[in-house]
Amino acid sequence: MEWTARGPAFRKTALSAEDSLDEVAELAATAGAAVVERALQSRPSPEAATLIGRGKVEELAASAAASRADVVIFDHDLTPTQQRNLEKALGVRTIDRTQLILDIFAGRARTREGRLQVELAQLNYLRPRLAGRGTEMSRLGGGIGTRGPGETKLETDRRRIAQRIKKIEDELEAVRAGRALHRRRRSAVPLSTLALAGYTNAGKSTLFNRLTQAGVMADARMFATLDPTVRPLILPSRRKVLLSDTVGFIRNLPTTLVKAFRATLEEVTEAALLLHVVDVSAPSAPEYVAHVTKVLAEIGAAGVPQILVLNKIDRLPAGEADPAVLRSRLLGGERGSARVAAVSALTGAGIDGLLREIDNAAPLDPVVRTLFRFPAADGATLALLHQFGRVLETRYSGEQCEVDAEVPESLKRRLEHS
Repeated sequence: MEWTARGPAFRKTALSAEDSLDEVAELAATAGAAVVERALQSRPSPEAATLIGRGKVEELAASAAASRADVVIFDHDLTPTQQRNLEKALGVRTIDRTQLILDIFAGRARTREGRLQVELAQLNYLRPRLAGRGTEMSRLGGGIGTRGPGETKLETDRRRIAQRIKKIEDELEAVRAGRALHRRRRSAVPLSTLALAGYTNAGKSTLFNRLTQAGVMADARMFATLDPTVRPLILPSRRKVLLSDTVGFIRNLPTTLVKAFRATLEEVTEAALLLHVVDVSAPSAPEYVAHVTKVLAEIGAAGVPQILVLNKIDRLPAGEADPAVLRSRLLGGERGSARVAAVSALTGAGIDGLLREIDNAAPLDPVVRTLFRFPAADGATLALLHQFGRVLETRYSGEQCEVDAEVPESLKRRLEHS
């Protein structure tokens, strides 16, 4: 069962209540739940004790009992007090949007770093909600006030959580330092680093596989990819770049997750070029673009050059896949000159055009046209020119070979000093 509260005080995005509820239903399905009933409420302001008010609580309790629901999911953040009051009144487990997303992340993290990041977010979420979390924590009072065995247990749990949070933060700081070291090593080699970013389920992993043949998991469910993957990509100019697949963004991404995934999101902030992937077949695509742009600004990546990748054009009716029209629909009058590429990661349509856009936008190691002269017997140099450049003309004069080619500047410097 899902419950969405909506009203002037609740509307934080341009998504309609139905669209928002559809998104929560998809999140619930990703977490392994079967939705048995959905409900909406509109009210001018949230009720402090239960968010939705006494009458709606009674109505929801009757509905949950009739449908034999095991859990009620709210498409709104609940305070610890609201969550406790609702669970007591409804008689079933009650969670909010943040807890649902954390549960999905916990089930999807595969690497040690990913598990640490998720655990940190869960502990930060749990810490203010320890009081009254079921019969496992006795709340018996002792003497005047509330100190007693239950309070001692509560303080012990809080202290243990604080110690665990500190330990995880230290370990993630080591991961962050290691990532910075790897980036410095990569920067010593003239390779641009590109990062895929976008709303969850926009097709980033499918596009990543199409571009790099990486074979990472591509799933229609939300947050199929949590742990970043980096693979090399050869552009039409024969330049090599590194492409990173990252976690998808979502509306109202929990701040605990943004903080916990700082080490991973640095792959986005440090990228030389972002491929902002958008599912253009989604009715709420403009809102999704706005949400991703907002998150990019929050993590300090607003100034990174972007290519807007209009994905899933195979789902559009014939004649509606024009990049200029789609760009206008997604961006309106803003950033009208933004680079765009319309593709279908599933079928491969438009991939060649996207690669050309990347080639033109990649800021490092520009392609230069140069005339090379070397001994005709130097087959290794000739092979390098064919492998990493575009040979325009080859001429032989006696024991010398002249090659007119377009090559990355790094290869030119390498051959000049060899």
